[in-house]
Amino acid sequence: MLEPIQVTRDDVLGFKAIGRVTGEDYEKTLVPAMEEAIKAHGKIRFLYEFGPEFESFNPRALWDDAKVGFRHLRDFERIAVVSDIEWITHGVKLFEFAIPYPVRIFPTAEREAALAWIAED
Repeated sequence: MLEPIQVTRDDVLGFKAIGRVTGEDYEKTLVPAMEEAIKAHGKIRFLYEFGPEFESFNPRALWDDAKVGFRHLRDFERIAVVSDIEWITHGVKLFEFAIPYPVRIFPTAEREAALAWIAED
């Protein structure tokens, strides 16, 4: 499941992954919210949190995540990923070189720093 995160700016979109994240979560929750925010603000900022409640992605969710990233590659200003899960942080680092905007990874203990960074001017 993807749960919206309260943020302080209208151009910041945040979601927390909980349990098993499915392609349906992307299709019904994340993609519509992202496309609405992009339509309203042009470029957006995105915070994605994977805490201890996160279990896994199903294969379709992984595919949908990649599609969203490539489809909206130029629609982001910055992305913050909050996680202590090694395969998540390694995956972000693996593709970071190809991302044309700032991406920062924050440990779960620094969630508030991630929220501050994603919202700063």
